[in-house]
Amino acid sequence: MPDEEHFHVVVVGSGFGGAVSAYRLAADEDKDLRVLILERGQPYPPGSFPRTPRQMREAFWDPGTGRHGLYEYWRFKDLDMMCASGLGGGSLIYSNVMIPKDRDTFVKEDLADGGRESWPFDREELEPHYRHVLDMQCPQVYPATEPYASTPKTLAFQEASNAIGLEARRPPLAVLFAPAEGEDPVPGAPVPGGDLHGLPRSTCRLCGECNVGCNYGAKNTLDFTYLSAAKDVGAQIRTCCEVRTIDPLGKSGGGYQVGYTQHLAARDGHPRDLLDPVAEARRTVLADRVILAAGAVGSTRLLLMNVGALPRLSPKLGTRVSANGDAIAMLRDASVQGPDGEIEPLYLDPSVGPVITTTIDVPEDRSPSGRGYRVQDAGAPVLADWLWEWLEVPKVPWRMRRTIVRELGTALLNRRRETNLSRDLAEIFTDRSGRLIPLLANGRDVPNGNYYLDGDRLELNWSSAPSEDYYQGVETTFGHISEALGGRLRMALWKRLNRSVTIHPLGGCPMAKDRRYGVVDPWGQAFGHPGLYVTDGSAMPGPVGANPSFTIAAFADRVAEAILEGRPGSP
Repeated sequence: MPDEEHFHVVVVGSGFGGAVSAYRLAADEDKDLRVLILERGQPYPPGSFPRTPRQMREAFWDPGTGRHGLYEYWRFKDLDMMCASGLGGGSLIYSNVMIPKDRDTFVKEDLADGGRESWPFDREELEPHYRHVLDMQCPQVYPATEPYASTPKTLAFQEASNAIGLEARRPPLAVLFAPAEGEDPVPGAPVPGGDLHGLPRSTCRLCGECNVGCNYGAKNTLDFTYLSAAKDVGAQIRTCCEVRTIDPLGKSGGGYQVGYTQHLAARDGHPRDLLDPVAEARRTVLADRVILAAGAVGSTRLLLMNVGALPRLSPKLGTRVSANGDAIAMLRDASVQGPDGEIEPLYLDPSVGPVITTTIDVPEDRSPSGRGYRVQDAGAPVLADWLWEWLEVPKVPWRMRRTIVRELGTALLNRRRETNLSRDLAEIFTDRSGRLIPLLANGRDVPNGNYYLDGDRLELNWSSAPSEDYYQGVETTFGHISEALGGRLRMALWKRLNRSVTIHPLGGCPMAKDRRYGVVDPWGQAFGHPGLYVTDGSAMPGPVGANPSFTIAAFADRVAEAILEGRPGSP
C-alpha cells in the first residue's frame, strides 16, 4: 500500500528492551532514523496507578472483557507469571534493583552435548553497555542517613545476614531519594525537570508501593528516562497499539509490514502525542527493521503466532524458558530476646521503605546446587498490612472476650454501662502485620521450559524438578534468616501446591551463535530474517541470576549499537 507510513525502525514494546533500543537509535544524529514505538498498554502518569478495590478490578490486562490494565497474569501447568502492560513495561511495577549479572555466570555449556545454557558473550563485552544504562537511569543506594537509616526491615536484614555469616548490601535502586545530584536525600521533596507526562514528581516517600506503581513519580521508570529522551529526539510513541502480525516485504530482507490492533476504548483521556493519529481498529506500518521487545512472554508468543509468515525462524523458538530462580516466602511473628530474657516482638514494618532495600548474596560455594542466588527483603504497601490484619478477623471474639463478657453482664444485670470504649476497640487490632516480611530470591535455575501454541492459546512445558537442589538451597537460607529473626517461615501458597511463580520470566527466543541452538544471534538479530531483532528478556539464553532488568537493558543497548555500527547480519 503506497500510502502506508514508513519507518526505519519499529519497536514493539516499551519495556527495558524496547525503550533502550528505541532511544539509542533515535538519538543518533548521523543516521537520522525515524523510530516508532508501539506499546499495547496505556500511559501511567503520577497519580494514575490503581489503589482502590474498584480500580484494581479494572487493572488487569484482558481486552476480551474490556480491561486494558497494568497487570497480566499467566497460569501455566506448573508455573505462574506476572507481567506488565503499560508505557514503560515492567519498569512500572519492578523493584528498581540494578545489579549486573555476575561474571562467573556467563556460562558456556556445550549445547551439542546436553548443555542447557550458553552465553555467546561475557561480562566484559557487556560492561560498557551497563555503564550507558547507569548514566540514564541514575540509580541511588538506599541512604544511610535518617529517616532511612532506621528502616526496620533494612536493619533486621543486616542483623540476620551477620548471624548467618553472609554479607548484606544495599544495591543501587532506580529511585530518587535526593531530588538532584549532590543534594541531601529527603522524603517527598519536589523533583525538578520535565518528562513526557508533564506532571510534578517527588522523591521517595517510603510507602512501599513500588510494585503497584509509584503515584509520586519517585521511581526512575522508563517513561521518565529513556522514553522521554526518545520522544525528545524525535521518536514517535503510540500507546494502546498491540502488534499482531509481522510480514516480510521480500525474500532478501527488504523490510517488514507490521500490523497492529488499536484498543480504541483505552485511548480516552491520554495525550494525543502518545496515540496513533488515526483512530482505526486495524493499522499497518512499514519498517526497514523491527525490534521485538514485548517481554519474554509477549515476544515469544508474537513470533509463534507468525511462524507462517516467518518460516526461516529457528526451531528453537519457545525454548530455554527460565523462571530466573524466583522464590518467595513469608516470615511471620518476628521476635527478639529482650534485656530481661523475655521474648519481645520484633517489628519489621514491611510497608516502610521502598520494596527492596537490601540483598544477601549466596555464592556458588555456599549453595548446595552449586548455583548462586540472592535473597532480598521485600516490602508491600500499607494496603497489604490491612490484608494481613483481615486474616486475623476470626480471632477477634477471643481477643475481645473480656469486653464481650462485661457487655453481656451489663445487659443481663442492668449495670451501669462503660461509656469509654477506646481500650476495647484497640483490642480488635493486632501487631502481626508489623512482625512479618516477605522474603524474595532469584538466581540460576535450569532453563528447561518450552512455550508452544495450542490453537490460539499459549502453553508452557516447565518443571522445577531439574532445579530442585537449587530451590532447596534457597529455602534453607530462608529458614536461616527466619531463625535469626526469631520468626516462623511460611512458604508461599504456590510452593505448597507444588507450583512456582516468577515475576522475571526469561527465554523463549534464546540467543546463540548458531541457529541450531538459538533464535537470535549475539547481536539480537533473528537467524534467517535479517532486520528482525529481539532485545527483551526472551533473548536471554538462561537465567540472569540477579534481578534481570539491568542486564536486559544493557543487552538492548548492545544491539542498538551494533545496528548503528552496521555489524554484519545473521546468516
